[in-house]
Amino acid sequence: MQGAPKTQNQNMQDEESLEVLDMLCVALHFAGLKEGAIEQALDAYMEELDSFDDDDAYGQEQMIEIIKRIRTTYPTLFNPPR
Repeated sequence: MQGAPKTQNQNMQDEESLEVLDMLCVALHFAGLKEGAIEQALDAYMEELDSFDDDDAYGQEQMIEIIKRIRTTYPTLFNPPR
């Protein structure tokens, strides 16, 4: 059984979600993430994101804060600072 076809709006939302995910991966890379650790880092990011109150603002500052927390909590995922 196949689900209903996606609407154009759903396809655009999917594309935007993938673009945001790609940008997060790039941010983690520039934060020093080790090669091959992306899945673990994304899981850690989602766990940290769940700790935020849904009513609180979520933007660039919060993303940076989460990445800093991940670097502190999971230092083995990241290369040492240069």
